[in-house]
Amino acid sequence: MDWFKTKILNEKHVVFDPLRRQWVSLTPEEQVRQKMLYYLVETRKVAAELIAVEYSIKVNNLPKRADIVVFNNLGEPQMIVECKAESVPITEKVLDQAIRYYSGLKVKYLTLTNGKSMFCYKVGEGRIETLSEFPF
Repeated sequence: MDWFKTKILNEKHVVFDPLRRQWVSLTPEEQVRQKMLYYLVETRKVAAELIAVEYSIKVNNLPKRADIVVFNNLGEPQMIVECKAESVPITEKVLDQAIRYYSGLKVKYLTLTNGKSMFCYKVGEGRIETLSEFPF
């Protein structure tokens, strides 16, 4: 995959997202999202076709978008990844947001990152367990 290609388009910095196959605005959050996508595909060897970016979900009948959703080979959602800009600390508020997304998608894992820190959780049976390492 061709990662981290940038250019200026209409006086804005953009980055090519190889999973979405399009140029997107290079915001601080998008920088973290691209690093996480690279990590998933190149380091953790998750097949690119099992990853959805800005995945639409319904939470309490409201449309929301999860930054990254990872599916298994059967097409079942397994993980939600919530990305924040490096300047945004990963707090309880960010976890609450991921939990709301979980309510619309029922995944096994939640991952929160701001590019500097990464927190992984296993979700199930009405509880959230902090993991010491990335789950897969």
